[in-house]
Amino acid sequence: MILTNAKLINPETGTETLGALRIEDGLIIEILPAGSDGIDCKGKCLAPGIIDIGVKIGEPGERHKESFRTAGLSAAAGGVTTMVTRPDTTPAIDTPETLDFFRRRAADIVQVNVLPMAALTKGRNGKEMTEISFLQDAGAVAFTDGDRPVANPKVLQRALTYAADLNALVMAHPQEPTLSKAACATSGPLATKMGLPGVSPMAERMQLERDLALVEMTGGRYHADQITTAHSLPALQRAKTAGLQVTAGISAHHLTLNQFDIEGYRTFFKLKPPLRSEDDRLAMVNAVAEGLIDVICSMHTPQDEESKRLPFEEAASGAVGLETLLPACLQLVHAGALTLSQLFRALSLNPAKLLGLPAGRLSIGAPADLILFDPDKPFVLNRADLLSKSKNTPYDLRRMQGKVLKTFVAGQQVWGDK
Repeated sequence: MILTNAKLINPETGTETLGALRIEDGLIIEILPAGSDGIDCKGKCLAPGIIDIGVKIGEPGERHKESFRTAGLSAAAGGVTTMVTRPDTTPAIDTPETLDFFRRRAADIVQVNVLPMAALTKGRNGKEMTEISFLQDAGAVAFTDGDRPVANPKVLQRALTYAADLNALVMAHPQEPTLSKAACATSGPLATKMGLPGVSPMAERMQLERDLALVEMTGGRYHADQITTAHSLPALQRAKTAGLQVTAGISAHHLTLNQFDIEGYRTFFKLKPPLRSEDDRLAMVNAVAEGLIDVICSMHTPQDEESKRLPFEEAASGAVGLETLLPACLQLVHAGALTLSQLFRALSLNPAKLLGLPAGRLSIGAPADLILFDPDKPFVLNRADLLSKSKNTPYDLRRMQGKVLKTFVAGQQVWGDK
């Protein structure tokens, strides 16, 4: 198969050029000039498929919120060719047996790649670390307790030390647990006016500083799932300058929304960590452009209507994002804050490097996990049209630009018109 007359978005070289790709046996085997015979992409953008770190699937235990089937369809429709899934299921994925069930279900049902993360501590309770070696042998690509910070530094130190010997990646949620407990907004005049319990942005920096000290102590590999405030950036910069194996991510929601979006007590905007100030949002966009923040993710967290249609303090946190990740991020491209190659560095290339995957790049020998998209196609998002079983998106009825036309996994088309 040849995909021709496409605008090739290459995050490795930082280029955007007209050309063609020849695909054979699920791999990119040749990069050709435009005009070759093949499937005419009509000048639309062809990029590496998105590798989305931190996707929540409701199986086992919460299939009513998101099943493997609906998550897989949502991912394909959103250009996500690899879902890196969270272990915050019911029960948590903290044993090789639970992980094996998860992998088998994914392999049977989902057309995109599914790479599971396993819990860092048993039951995600932060008290006793899991059998990291056995879980890694069973297919876990990283270890995390999801949105629960490990409060006990000794437990995290032991886990990082053990993981370092196995070259295993530890992903953490940098929020100081005592300060952030029960908080549902960023502290400040707005939270006070709305009567909501707030948390200072410094809670993120405090936990990050502690975690980075433990990384320095142990030599482990560490990824902060979401860095959302400018207060955290100097610590992250110092750690990287010192040569620590540290990376950081951020969700598309925190790059495109701010704390004022929760006005009116709109629970679809209740996220964890809470939305930040506009100054923080702009600082995060700049950090992504400079490469200080490595990864953009959806932090896809499906919640049913019953969980969201509650008073703001009681409502569940989180939003779906598999289908909205690309158009949300394209807002930053249309605003001139990021180039397409910078965007796909954070969506595809860096996640692949972090997990040691050959995907995420347009190079000979790389897997043909690709998306063809029109970055300029306008549409109004209607949450009822989302393929996810849950519809809790903060972008409902928003005018957006950017549509996925075709999604390919290992050279096979899994989304779009044939």
